[in-house]
Amino acid sequence: MDHTLPAHIALIMDGNGRWAEARGRPRAEGHRAGAEAVRRVVTQCRATGIRHVTLYAFSSENWGRPKAEIRHLFSLLGEFLGREVPLMEEKGIALNVLGDMAALPLAARAALERGIRRTAGGGDMTLNLALNYGARSELARAARSFILEGARPEDVTEQRLAERLYTAGQPDPDFLIRTGGEQRLSNFLLYQCAYAELYFTPVLWPDFREEDLRAALEVYAARSRRFGKI
Repeated sequence: MDHTLPAHIALIMDGNGRWAEARGRPRAEGHRAGAEAVRRVVTQCRATGIRHVTLYAFSSENWGRPKAEIRHLFSLLGEFLGREVPLMEEKGIALNVLGDMAALPLAARAALERGIRRTAGGGDMTLNLALNYGARSELARAARSFILEGARPEDVTEQRLAERLYTAGQPDPDFLIRTGGEQRLSNFLLYQCAYAELYFTPVLWPDFREEDLRAALEVYAARSRRFGKI
């Protein structure tokens, strides 16, 4: 295994709105440009040999955005899935969703479920879309599952907790990238990123290109990961 290459990259894709505003365009155009960036980055990750990619696509807090923007985001998601799922199936990329799908619009949920079924056999990469996702609610969900099972205190271990998270069966992220200049986790994979290397870039998500990912991966490769050890 190449330890200079992360097995799992998590991405907080920030800056679509600011990208559009800087160009005097509607925010919707920023989200569309951001979808193109998703395609570029996922394609490059697969070519590089990264086996797991998680994209923070829509947080549980994002429901507070204007309704028209939310409708556009899920319409764009449907377009993206319609175009990309056949390619993912061809390229061996399995689609997975982190988050509570029950609250998503019906059309988006149906498209996601079809995409998950069609790509289930993909063995080259797993693409996780974090949709209606919040790390605190994920942990509360896991805690409720212990209570419903009548678990004893000694049954609550780190391993059994991890088995109840949306990422069960996948390695924790080694590397978390946030674009757009902000330097916070925004309730994203708080448990799983306990030992992730963090990388913040001022580049807005629609402008994040192959050379930006390469630069980030070079930084990751140069870091020494000690996991609390000397």
